Amino acid sequence: MIKKVIFTLSFALLTVFALPAQKVASVDITRILESQSDYVSAQAQLDELASKWKREIEVEYDKIKGLYNRYQAEQVLLSDEVSRQREEEIISKEKQVREMQKEKFGPEGALFQRRQQLVQPIQDRVYSAIENYANEKGFDFIFDRSSASGIIFANERYDKTDDIIADLK
Repeated sequence: MIKKVIFTLSFALLTVFALPAQKVASVDITRILESQSDYVSAQAQLDELASKWKREIEVEYDKIKGLYNRYQAEQVLLSDEVSRQREEEIISKEKQVREMQKEKFGPEGALFQRRQQLVQPIQDRVYSAIENYANEKGFDFIFDRSSASGIIFANERYDKTDDIIADLK
């Protein structure tokens, strides 16, 4: 019995010491990106563009609401044919506005494409700087502190955000 315990303990110790220590660090990607003036400028452009498109869509919905209110007020005076035409017109306009929303804000819409043009090169540069830093300093893992992807706690001494920001300047 004692031999089994000694064997198990010695095996556990050998296993622990045989594993190389892995260097780990964390960075705050959001803080790094926000430290880049071109990223801040790109975000401002995207926000302005999104706001402009949102206002345009709201104007179109207001027009549709006006058409609907006018239709409601006149409905009792309209023939069935004219009533049906007005309903179809309102439905058609709603479809057009929804399509406009999709074209501007959809997963492959204009805003997404513009974001790809403006932000993707900056993100690539930041990720490249992080990868280079990890290779130069011998880090095995670098985690993103800014996302909610599972890091519950990270000691500040492992935070290398400032080093990456300095490398990018």
